[in-house]
Amino acid sequence: MTDFSTQSIVIAAPPERVAAVICDFARYPEWTEAVKSVEVVQEYEDGYASQVRFVLDAGVLTDEYTLAYEYAEDISRIQWHLAAPSKMQKAQDGSYDIEDNGDGTSTVTYTLAVDLSVGMLGMFRRKAEKMIMDAALKQLKQRVETSATAQ
Repeated sequence: MTDFSTQSIVIAAPPERVAAVICDFARYPEWTEAVKSVEVVQEYEDGYASQVRFVLDAGVLTDEYTLAYEYAEDISRIQWHLAAPSKMQKAQDGSYDIEDNGDGTSTVTYTLAVDLSVGMLGMFRRKAEKMIMDAALKQLKQRVETSATAQ
């Protein structure tokens, strides 16, 4: 597996609201630009998704893949791995760690490692991961904070 990239962002919402948005996979196409469709393939007994199929179109990168999810009991950590290799990926491991800052905000740390099926120089892969993480965290922040003001 490749090296992990990590990035964090502060979101003006409690951890439960952040986790609720992250776990609402069916709505990802509403707020994540590159995700075109999502299907929850399998669920745990508690209703949380255990396997989720994604169709991604990020311009030069298009892919269909299934991620297997695991959750901390208090949903402070949501982690995943690629269930099976896809057209573009040999492996993917990632997580969201959600920390309560005690002031109505949460710090979300996104960790990601992707092993591509196509060759890509390390510096370009890291730059692509950084762009993916930047977009994911900013879009998550916008979605959570917008949904918080709508309530």
